[in-house]
Amino acid sequence: MRPQSITAFFPAYNDAGTIGDLVITALQTLRQITPDYEVVVVNDGSTDHTARVLADLARRQPRLRVIEHATNRGYGAALRTGFAEARKEWVFYTDGDGQYDPRELLTLVDALREDADIVNGYKLIRHDAWHRIIIGRCYHYLTKLVFGFRLRDVDCDFRLIRRSVLDGVSLESTTGTICVEMVKKFQVAGCRFVEVPVNHYHRIYGTSQFFRVHQLWRVPLALAVLWWKLVVKRHNRPAELLPAGAAIPHAST
Repeated sequence: MRPQSITAFFPAYNDAGTIGDLVITALQTLRQITPDYEVVVVNDGSTDHTARVLADLARRQPRLRVIEHATNRGYGAALRTGFAEARKEWVFYTDGDGQYDPRELLTLVDALREDADIVNGYKLIRHDAWHRIIIGRCYHYLTKLVFGFRLRDVDCDFRLIRRSVLDGVSLESTTGTICVEMVKKFQVAGCRFVEVPVNHYHRIYGTSQFFRVHQLWRVPLALAVLWWKLVVKRHNRPAELLPAGAAIPHAST
Protein backbone atom coordinates (compact mmCIF):
# COMPACT_ATOMS: atom_id res chain seq x y z
CA MET A 1 0.00 0.00 0.00
CA ARG A 2 1.30 3.48 -0.90
CA PRO A 3 -0.16 6.60 0.71
CA GLN A 4 -1.84 8.97 -1.73
CA SER A 5 -0.79 12.03 0.30
CA ILE A 6 1.32 12.71 3.39
CA THR A 7 1.94 15.55 5.81
CA ALA A 8 5.32 15.33 7.53
CA PHE A 9 5.26 17.30 10.75
CA PHE A 10 8.00 18.39 13.18
CA PRO A 11 7.46 20.05 16.56
CA ALA A 12 10.47 22.27 17.24
CA TYR A 13 11.77 24.01 20.34
CA ASN A 14 15.27 25.49 20.25
CA ASP A 15 16.23 23.16 17.39
CA ALA A 16 18.05 25.68 15.18
CA GLY A 17 20.99 23.32 14.73
CA THR A 18 18.92 20.41 13.39
CA ILE A 19 15.55 21.53 12.03
CA GLY A 20 16.86 22.78 8.66
CA ASP A 21 18.46 19.47 7.71
CA LEU A 22 15.39 17.57 8.90
CA VAL A 23 13.04 19.62 6.73
CA ILE A 24 15.21 19.23 3.62
CA THR A 25 15.61 15.49 4.23
CA ALA A 26 11.86 15.10 4.74
CA LEU A 27 11.11 16.92 1.50
CA GLN A 28 13.53 14.71 -0.42
CA THR A 29 12.07 11.56 1.16
CA LEU A 30 8.45 12.50 0.55
CA ARG A 31 9.14 12.94 -3.18
CA GLN A 32 9.95 9.23 -3.32
CA ILE A 33 6.56 8.29 -1.87
CA THR A 34 3.89 10.52 -3.41
CA PRO A 35 3.61 13.74 -5.43
CA ASP A 36 1.05 15.06 -2.92
CA TYR A 37 2.93 16.05 0.23
CA GLU A 38 3.72 18.90 2.59
CA VAL A 39 5.97 19.59 5.56
CA VAL A 40 4.68 21.42 8.64
CA VAL A 41 6.86 22.71 11.47
CA VAL A 42 5.40 24.07 14.69
CA ASN A 43 7.94 26.39 16.31
CA ASP A 44 6.92 26.21 19.96
CA GLY A 45 8.20 29.57 21.17
CA SER A 46 11.90 28.88 20.54
CA THR A 47 14.36 31.35 22.02
CA ASP A 48 17.29 30.45 19.76
CA HIS A 49 17.52 30.94 15.97
CA THR A 50 14.90 28.33 15.07
CA ALA A 51 12.42 30.96 13.80
CA ARG A 52 15.07 32.55 11.57
CA VAL A 53 16.11 29.19 10.10
CA LEU A 54 12.51 28.27 9.36
CA ALA A 55 11.63 31.64 7.85
CA ASP A 56 14.56 31.35 5.46
CA LEU A 57 13.58 27.81 4.49
CA ALA A 58 9.92 28.74 3.96
CA ARG A 59 10.93 31.43 1.45
CA ARG A 60 12.71 28.78 -0.63
CA GLN A 61 10.49 25.75 -0.05
CA PRO A 62 6.83 26.28 -1.07
CA ARG A 63 5.83 22.89 0.41
CA LEU A 64 6.89 24.00 3.89
CA ARG A 65 4.44 25.65 6.26
CA VAL A 66 5.66 27.11 9.55
CA ILE A 67 3.30 27.61 12.48
CA GLU A 68 4.54 29.88 15.25
CA HIS A 69 3.62 29.67 18.93
CA ALA A 70 4.35 33.06 20.45
CA THR A 71 5.35 31.38 23.74
CA ASN A 72 6.45 27.89 24.67
CA ARG A 73 3.26 25.88 25.25
CA GLY A 74 4.82 22.45 25.69
CA TYR A 75 5.46 19.39 23.57
CA GLY A 76 1.88 18.13 23.73
CA ALA A 77 0.49 21.48 22.66
CA ALA A 78 2.91 21.60 19.71
CA LEU A 79 1.79 18.13 18.60
CA ARG A 80 -1.86 19.10 18.83
CA THR A 81 -1.26 22.18 16.70
CA GLY A 82 0.62 20.17 14.10
CA PHE A 83 -2.05 17.49 13.88
CA ALA A 84 -4.73 20.16 13.47
CA GLU A 85 -2.76 21.84 10.67
CA ALA A 86 -2.06 18.64 8.70
CA ARG A 87 -4.04 18.54 5.45
CA LYS A 88 -3.12 15.20 3.91
CA GLU A 89 -4.47 11.65 4.17
CA TRP A 90 -1.57 10.40 6.31
CA VAL A 91 0.40 12.27 8.97
CA PHE A 92 3.99 11.41 9.78
CA TYR A 93 5.65 13.08 12.73
CA THR A 94 8.93 12.98 14.56
CA ASP A 95 10.86 15.38 16.75
CA GLY A 96 12.85 18.36 15.54
CA ASP A 97 15.96 17.45 17.54
CA GLY A 98 17.43 15.09 14.95
CA GLN A 99 17.45 11.90 17.05
CA TYR A 100 15.44 10.13 14.34
CA ASP A 101 16.19 10.07 10.60
CA PRO A 102 13.25 11.21 8.41
CA ARG A 103 14.53 8.93 5.63
CA GLU A 104 13.27 5.99 7.70
CA LEU A 105 9.76 7.16 6.86
CA LEU A 106 10.31 4.86 3.88
CA THR A 107 10.48 1.96 6.35
CA LEU A 108 7.12 2.94 7.81
CA VAL A 109 5.58 3.22 4.36
CA ASP A 110 6.94 -0.18 3.32
CA ALA A 111 5.19 -1.71 6.36
CA LEU A 112 1.87 -0.02 5.63
CA ARG A 113 -1.10 -2.30 5.02
CA GLU A 114 -4.66 -1.68 3.95
CA ASP A 115 -6.02 -2.48 7.42
CA ALA A 116 -3.41 -0.45 9.34
CA ASP A 117 -4.24 2.83 11.05
CA ILE A 118 -0.86 3.58 12.64
CA VAL A 119 2.66 2.46 11.78
CA ASN A 120 4.61 2.87 15.01
CA GLY A 121 8.40 2.83 15.22
CA TYR A 122 10.29 1.27 18.09
CA LYS A 123 13.87 2.14 18.96
CA LEU A 124 16.45 -0.54 18.13
CA ILE A 125 18.93 0.98 20.61
CA ARG A 126 18.38 4.15 22.58
CA HIS A 127 21.32 6.55 22.28
CA ASP A 128 21.04 8.89 25.23
CA ALA A 129 22.86 9.66 28.45
CA TRP A 130 22.77 6.73 30.89
CA HIS A 131 20.40 8.48 33.30
CA ARG A 132 17.92 9.16 30.49
CA ILE A 133 18.07 5.52 29.43
CA ILE A 134 17.28 4.37 32.99
CA ILE A 135 14.48 6.89 33.42
CA GLY A 136 13.13 5.99 29.98
CA ARG A 137 13.04 2.27 30.79
CA CYS A 138 11.25 2.91 34.08
CA TYR A 139 8.78 5.16 32.28
CA HIS A 140 8.19 2.53 29.60
CA TYR A 141 7.48 -0.34 32.00
CA LEU A 142 5.35 1.82 34.29
CA THR A 143 3.11 3.10 31.52
CA LYS A 144 2.88 -0.33 29.89
CA LEU A 145 1.72 -1.88 33.18
CA VAL A 146 -0.60 0.89 34.30
CA PHE A 147 -2.24 1.67 30.96
CA GLY A 148 -2.27 -1.84 29.50
CA PHE A 149 -0.22 -1.00 26.41
CA ARG A 150 0.65 -3.70 23.91
CA LEU A 151 3.19 -1.62 21.95
CA ARG A 152 6.90 -2.31 22.27
CA ASP A 153 7.76 1.38 22.54
CA VAL A 154 5.00 3.82 23.46
CA ASP A 155 7.44 6.72 23.71
CA CYS A 156 8.97 6.41 20.23
CA ASP A 157 8.00 9.61 18.44
CA PHE A 158 8.32 8.23 14.93
CA ARG A 159 4.82 7.48 13.68
CA LEU A 160 2.74 7.40 10.53
CA ILE A 161 -0.94 7.93 11.38
CA ARG A 162 -4.08 7.88 9.27
CA ARG A 163 -5.54 11.39 9.37
CA SER A 164 -9.07 10.09 9.99
CA VAL A 165 -7.80 8.47 13.21
CA LEU A 166 -6.53 11.81 14.48
CA ASP A 167 -9.86 13.40 13.61
CA GLY A 168 -11.61 10.77 15.74
CA VAL A 169 -9.79 11.43 19.04
CA SER A 170 -9.61 14.51 21.24
CA LEU A 171 -6.18 15.10 22.76
CA GLU A 172 -5.76 17.27 25.87
CA SER A 173 -2.16 16.91 27.12
CA THR A 174 0.32 19.76 26.75
CA THR A 175 3.44 17.86 27.88
CA GLY A 176 5.39 14.83 26.68
CA THR A 177 2.81 12.55 28.29
CA ILE A 178 0.65 13.21 25.24
CA CYS A 179 2.17 10.04 23.74
CA VAL A 180 0.58 7.98 26.52
CA GLU A 181 -2.76 9.71 26.04
CA MET A 182 -2.63 9.37 22.26
CA VAL A 183 -1.68 5.69 22.12
CA LYS A 184 -4.18 4.76 24.82
CA LYS A 185 -7.01 6.53 23.00
CA PHE A 186 -6.01 4.92 19.70
CA GLN A 187 -5.95 1.52 21.38
CA VAL A 188 -9.35 2.01 23.04
CA ALA A 189 -10.81 3.16 19.72
CA GLY A 190 -9.83 -0.16 18.17
CA CYS A 191 -7.13 1.21 15.87
CA ARG A 192 -4.79 -1.28 14.24
CA PHE A 193 -1.06 -0.83 14.75
CA VAL A 194 1.93 -2.13 12.83
CA GLU A 195 5.33 -1.84 14.51
CA VAL A 196 8.70 -1.51 12.80
CA PRO A 197 12.23 -0.96 14.16
CA VAL A 198 13.90 2.42 13.65
CA ASN A 199 17.26 3.88 14.57
CA HIS A 200 17.73 6.37 17.37
CA TYR A 201 20.74 8.70 17.39
CA HIS A 202 22.66 10.78 19.89
CA ARG A 203 21.42 14.34 20.28
CA ILE A 204 23.89 16.70 18.66
CA TYR A 205 22.18 19.99 19.48
CA GLY A 206 20.07 21.34 22.35
CA THR A 207 18.66 19.58 25.40
CA SER A 208 15.61 17.45 26.12
CA GLN A 209 12.54 19.33 27.30
CA PHE A 210 10.86 16.26 28.78
CA PHE A 211 13.65 14.80 30.92
CA ARG A 212 14.66 17.90 32.83
CA VAL A 213 15.54 16.77 36.34
CA HIS A 214 13.88 19.73 38.05
CA GLN A 215 10.64 19.00 36.20
CA LEU A 216 10.49 15.21 36.56
CA TRP A 217 8.11 15.47 39.51
CA ARG A 218 5.44 16.69 37.09
CA VAL A 219 5.51 13.49 35.04
CA PRO A 220 4.02 11.12 37.68
CA LEU A 221 1.35 13.71 38.41
CA ALA A 222 0.41 14.01 34.73
CA LEU A 223 0.38 10.23 34.36
CA ALA A 224 -1.84 9.88 37.42
CA VAL A 225 -4.35 12.30 35.92
CA LEU A 226 -4.33 10.40 32.63
CA TRP A 227 -4.70 7.06 34.42
CA TRP A 228 -7.75 8.34 36.30
CA LYS A 229 -9.37 9.67 33.13
CA LEU A 230 -8.46 6.91 30.68
CA VAL A 231 -8.40 3.80 32.86
CA VAL A 232 -10.37 4.21 36.10
CA LYS A 233 -13.26 6.28 34.77
CA ARG A 234 -13.48 4.16 31.64
CA HIS A 235 -13.57 0.92 33.62
CA ASN A 236 -16.51 2.30 35.55
CA ARG A 237 -18.58 2.64 32.37
CA PRO A 238 -20.96 -0.11 31.22
CA ALA A 239 -19.03 -2.88 29.46
CA GLU A 240 -21.12 -2.67 26.29
CA LEU A 241 -19.86 0.86 25.66
CA LEU A 242 -16.23 -0.21 25.50
CA PRO A 243 -14.90 -0.94 21.99
CA ALA A 244 -12.68 -3.93 21.44
CA GLY A 245 -8.92 -3.44 21.80
CA ALA A 246 -6.63 -3.16 18.81
CA ALA A 247 -4.61 -6.00 17.40
CA ILE A 248 -0.95 -5.14 16.97
CA PRO A 249 0.80 -7.04 14.18
CA HIS A 250 4.57 -6.77 13.94
CA ALA A 251 6.26 -6.17 10.63
CA SER A 252 8.96 -8.62 9.70
CA THR A 253 12.49 -7.27 10.01
